[in-house]
Amino acid sequence: MASPNISFDNIPASIRKPGKYFEFNTRLAVRTLPGNLQRVLILGQKLAAGTQAPLAPLDVFSDTQAAQAFGVGSQLHLMVRAAITANPYLQLTALAVADNSGATAASGTTTLTGTATGAGVLSLTLGASRVDVAVASGDAAAAVATKLAAAVSARAEIPVTSVAATGVVTHTAYHKGTIGNDLKIAVQSTAPGLTAAVAAFTGGTLDPDYAPALTAIAGAGHQIIVAPQANQTVLTSLRSHLDFVSGPLEQRGAIGVFGIAGSLSTASALTAQVNSGRLTGAWYRGSGKLPGELAAAYAAVIASEEDPARPLNTLALNGLDIVGVDQRSTRTEQENALYNGLTPLEVGPGDQVQIVRAVSTYTKDAQGVDDVSLLDITTIRTLDYVRKACRERIALRFPREKLSERTPPKVRSELLDVLLKLEELEIVEAVEANKDGLIVERDSQDANRLDAKIPVDVVNGLHVFAGRIDLLL
Repeated sequence: MASPNISFDNIPASIRKPGKYFEFNTRLAVRTLPGNLQRVLILGQKLAAGTQAPLAPLDVFSDTQAAQAFGVGSQLHLMVRAAITANPYLQLTALAVADNSGATAASGTTTLTGTATGAGVLSLTLGASRVDVAVASGDAAAAVATKLAAAVSARAEIPVTSVAATGVVTHTAYHKGTIGNDLKIAVQSTAPGLTAAVAAFTGGTLDPDYAPALTAIAGAGHQIIVAPQANQTVLTSLRSHLDFVSGPLEQRGAIGVFGIAGSLSTASALTAQVNSGRLTGAWYRGSGKLPGELAAAYAAVIASEEDPARPLNTLALNGLDIVGVDQRSTRTEQENALYNGLTPLEVGPGDQVQIVRAVSTYTKDAQGVDDVSLLDITTIRTLDYVRKACRERIALRFPREKLSERTPPKVRSELLDVLLKLEELEIVEAVEANKDGLIVERDSQDANRLDAKIPVDVVNGLHVFAGRIDLLL
């Protein structure tokens, strides 16, 4: 009789005809840990000119492709461009939504007065883009305004339409909704006699509902999802989605990323509202980039690091604008931001915008007590990867296993092997010290169920070094 330790899937025990029969067993083939490819999903608004239908995911590989699919200068086009600039090798999917039909678009104005008494240049900054118009002596305000509107209109990637009338240029955001309210505007004139002033973008109302978009990609399994805007409504919807897909039943671990360029107090208030270990927000005060562009660049850099436990400190976000010295956060402000669940960005050597320390927005538990268990975004990313590694190993080794007294030790052995391999890669530590806590046992209520308790001591990042220098004379 065949040994009870050997089971066959395709060779029946009832064979009587003589022969030598062999089948292939691939369950023991994989002895390594799974890969950790980071796929990014960007959500955003499209223009009517875009060829891609709303709520239809599209794998994107270039700025040009995004411009055609979603419309030149659309929110989604600008976000894709920011992501690809920050990480050209990104595995990127974009999902578009249309503007809310009942929404209004934000607008701002540039007002010119006087007549130039000498030559100069009129410089208008919209978002992170600058438009320069030459001014000749004798040019009247109305004529310069007409030239300015034409110059802005020639730059299709600037997300506004501009119309001049009697020296006033009205700029209207491409998209309806609050996205236009985040557009920054500034003007400067070096031509004597010609004065210029701007009015900030306001009036954008009613954003799209992103719930259908999140529902449409619930089963796709992206690891990083980029929020198009930084407000409580969007981030709360994203938080609910992340909790669902990352939960113990769906098990598609993911994090959400957003960006914010406002004041520290505004940004801190937002993180307090979402308070999630799966949401991380990049704070870069004074940036001309839209929040979605900041988020896309930040997400692309996170995706570039496949080791879930490795800190993201000092990684550069290529393509972001360099804010003025007066807008750069001080060390005290950065400490405050980190305590409030914000990831500060700073201008480093060589005018590179870089991450100070990547943290989640989770700062308090359900009782309102301070909780640092999910402080660094690397913690939840590590836990997601450990779960993936354990789950795949058990699925491969025991696809059709019988549950007997011999089963728990075999399962425990495989889990311990996974943990030891994770320790070799410095993703977890102290496996030997904690192995007595690794328990696999039969469930007391379900005769067909096996339960496991898996202690995981995640490897922390080296963020702070302190040394004392003793003077010896």
